[in-house]
Amino acid sequence: MKNIFVGAFVIVAVLVGANSIFVVKETERAVMLRFGNIVEADIPPGLHFKIPYVNTVRKFDARVLTVDSSPQRYLTLEQKALLVDSYAMWRISDVQRFYTATSGDETRANQLLAQRVNDGLRNKFGERDLQEVVSGQRDALMMELTQELNTYASDEYGIEVIDVRVKRIDLPDDVRSSVYERMTSERQREAQQLRSRGNELAIGIEADADRQEAVLLVEAYRDAERIRGEGDAQAASIYSSAFTKDEEFYAFTRSLNSYRNTFSSKQDVLLLEPDSDYFRYMREDQTP
Repeated sequence: MKNIFVGAFVIVAVLVGANSIFVVKETERAVMLRFGNIVEADIPPGLHFKIPYVNTVRKFDARVLTVDSSPQRYLTLEQKALLVDSYAMWRISDVQRFYTATSGDETRANQLLAQRVNDGLRNKFGERDLQEVVSGQRDALMMELTQELNTYASDEYGIEVIDVRVKRIDLPDDVRSSVYERMTSERQREAQQLRSRGNELAIGIEADADRQEAVLLVEAYRDAERIRGEGDAQAASIYSSAFTKDEEFYAFTRSLNSYRNTFSSKQDVLLLEPDSDYFRYMREDQTP
């Protein structure tokens, strides 16, 4: 009988000892409760002790978690509907406040944060037009929303909001065609403006090219006339110099050239007197 009591005592002691020890991992945050009330918040990682059946330890994931919201319909400043798919990244910053606000339920925390993300996106999209939320101010919008949600969630839920991002933005079927038509008309208008500007520049370039062409032609004609005049003057000077050296030989050469040109065609008829001065170099008494 004594051995039975000893064995029972040992078993009870082992159970009590096992329930008195707990371990908090590096990836966990923990609180200690006494009959449902927090007696120690944010227990550090390591080996710890508790009073069995009096104290209860609740552990939570301390890593970065993601809440993926379902696509929601938002209206922009010009009342254009958009389907937005977003997500948020968060982690526990205040374990006691997190447990008080959500009872330590991660699903409950995701629901609360998702609702706040949806409300924040609805407000931010309502303050901006379609162009701004799609590309123009999208990064600034997400940064501003993250800061606001982080401040609220930290105070209310003990949660640090690390980032809020939009995965996808779609147009509802009922407004997609009208938006595409407007985008097409805007692009056509911009294209027409670019064409008009290009035509204007082309006209200016052509006018300048025509002016330069006219200037070049005038200058070229001027230079050609000047060179031609200089050539004619030089030729006249050479002729004059040659004539003054031997006038008779010069006249004889000119007469021979004239004869060759005049009598080159057998069909031509020339009526002249034989003793004409034109034939003076054909007469024997006048040959040099």
